[in-house]
Amino acid sequence: MFGAALGDIVGSLYEFDPIKRKDFPFLKDDMSYTDDTIMTAAVLEALMESDISDEETTKENLVRRMKEWGRRYPHPIGAYGSMFSYWLHSPSPEPYGSWGNGSAMRVSGAGWLYDTIEETRKAARLSAEVTHNHKEGIKGAEATASAIFLGRNGGSKEEIKAYIEKEFGYDLSRSLSSIRPFYSFDGSCQGTVPESIICFLEGESTEDTIRNAISLGGDADTMGAIAGSIAEAYWKEDLSLLVKPYLPDDIYSTLSRI
Repeated sequence: MFGAALGDIVGSLYEFDPIKRKDFPFLKDDMSYTDDTIMTAAVLEALMESDISDEETTKENLVRRMKEWGRRYPHPIGAYGSMFSYWLHSPSPEPYGSWGNGSAMRVSGAGWLYDTIEETRKAARLSAEVTHNHKEGIKGAEATASAIFLGRNGGSKEEIKAYIEKEFGYDLSRSLSSIRPFYSFDGSCQGTVPESIICFLEGESTEDTIRNAISLGGDADTMGAIAGSIAEAYWKEDLSLLVKPYLPDDIYSTLSRI
């Protein structure tokens, strides 16, 4: 389960230095994992030790693991968002109504762990609600996890597109060539998740999908993580050797559990 990490790593160089082209070096020594990958590991670990039929305990596990990983890695490249950082350090953390794309960047574990799309969506919802309990924050997490679930279970691009449009109301009919000229940094789920899914729909591989996401010139690491997580599930590529040089052992071993 390394697609999110790969997209995050490649995008890390362009989050604050956006580009509008696809012909850039794919992996460089000065790229790094960010909070996206750290929290992806945290959410995966929490879900793997939880029975999601017990929502209260699952949320407690999510909060505990996210705070543990946040303390373990307090100063990631790009930093944690201000509201999330406050949440991490609060003795009594409460959800704060965010519709930010943090709920979608960290959710990929939910797309891999379960046998049904109903369970997948429930786990995604729970993982969002501990912080991003706005309807758009929840929708972004559920849509991302659903696309991963469908991709890993043999769904076609047409089937994934139809499901996401029907269930979540995202407009996936746009082309990247029409989006790119006018697109800029957007930290919301509603302004990044559909675009990231379109990057996958137009992609030809996981690498090509991540290049698409970064070429929009937006929140490059997070959109790379979202798009990369879907692409990996669909193309079923082994990305472990690409990301291993960039990841600490504990993150790598946690993501290797899927």
